[in-house]
Amino acid sequence: MSHEHVLENPDAVGPPPQIDVVGTVPDAPPIPAGAEAMTIRVTLPPGSPGAPPHRHSGPAYGFVVRGEIVFELEGEPERVLRAGDAFWEPGGDVIHYQDGNNLRDAESVFVVTMFCAPGQPMLTAVEPEELAARRDRRAPRP
Repeated sequence: MSHEHVLENPDAVGPPPQIDVVGTVPDAPPIPAGAEAMTIRVTLPPGSPGAPPHRHSGPAYGFVVRGEIVFELEGEPERVLRAGDAFWEPGGDVIHYQDGNNLRDAESVFVVTMFCAPGQPMLTAVEPEELAARRDRRAPRP
C-alpha cells in the first residue's frame, strides 16, 4: 500500500518534501517497556541464505531497499519481498525462519528497525531441537 503525502510549508523556498507511506501495521504489537530501538541495514551477498532461524525480543519493521528477499515467519507461507516492499514481525515467541537473498546474481539490501527488550540480544538463534518440536507451526513448504 502506498499513499503519497505532501507537506506544505508557506515559509519554504523550495518544493515541499514528498512522503510515501510504504507500509502500515494495524494493531501493531506492543513495544517492550524500556526497549532499545535499533535500526540496521543488512546487505545479503548473491545467494546468501541470511540469518539462521531466530527470534527477536520485540517487534521489527523493515523495508527492502534493493533486490529480493525470501521472508518467512512462523505460521505464514514464505514469500518474496522486492525493493520497495515493507515487512514486519511481532517479535517475542514467533520464529523468523528466513530472510535470505532470493537473487543468485546480485546483492539484496533491507533496512529494519527492531525494538529490543532491555537486557536481551537483538537476535536469538533457535536451536534445531526447538525447530523440530515446533515443526507443526510452520506453514507448508512448496
